[in-house]
Amino acid sequence: MSGEGFTVNKDYRSLFDLTGKVALVTGAAGSIGREYAIALAQNGVHLALVDLRHEALSGLKSELSVYGVKAEIFCCDLKEHAAIVETVSNVINIFDEIDILLNHAGLNIRKPALDYLEDDWHKIVEVNAKGAFFMAQQAGRHMVRRQKGKIINTASVSSFRGHPRLSIYAMTKGAIAQMTKVLANEWAPYNVNVNAIAPGYIYTEQTKHFLSDENVHKSILTKIPQGRIGQPGDLIGTMLFLSSAASDYLTGQTILVDGGRTID
Repeated sequence: MSGEGFTVNKDYRSLFDLTGKVALVTGAAGSIGREYAIALAQNGVHLALVDLRHEALSGLKSELSVYGVKAEIFCCDLKEHAAIVETVSNVINIFDEIDILLNHAGLNIRKPALDYLEDDWHKIVEVNAKGAFFMAQQAGRHMVRRQKGKIINTASVSSFRGHPRLSIYAMTKGAIAQMTKVLANEWAPYNVNVNAIAPGYIYTEQTKHFLSDENVHKSILTKIPQGRIGQPGDLIGTMLFLSSAASDYLTGQTILVDGGRTID
């Protein structure tokens, strides 16, 4: 078999090797962001840990020290464009490069649509949409210049489903799925892959109160073919795949990790 660009006897053993890469993780102090950071550190990735919670970031940095990688903390309010620009600049000054952006930070306020206040709108949209876009823009600018990079946004099952009491959150996560496609299209010529992970129901600090309601919990389980709520660790395989050379020919995709919640 032959053809343009066709290779034979390629060595695939290093396809998932991330040793020495640099990842910027937003929302690093949260349940999923923290798990991402630990998994990356275990795989030899140096980390720029971004969040507003300095004490939690400091604790995470200390925990990561056992893996022999460099980890630095950056307190950044993602609602502020200038803070994002400064943070990315500082990360590049310290690490020289950003190979992977885990554009994960986000928040949610659960309310019926008729009860939302304008302040709720600003809190959710400015972090989930504005913050995610400008963080991708600033990291993407660096990656386009270097002509390589991986951006992994965080979408949601709510990007595709009309779950009640999530109207503003779902709107922002739908926007993330579309933003992922557009950025992937624009930056593909520069060898920058842009994809998204869309978690289903995952036990986190943000969801534990909601999921602790017995009736809610039972109702959700009936809609998940695998019959359980996810854990942050369930997202790690997809994250490592999208961070590695194994996903080099995959871009613009939003991958649902939901235990089969959206199968039917």
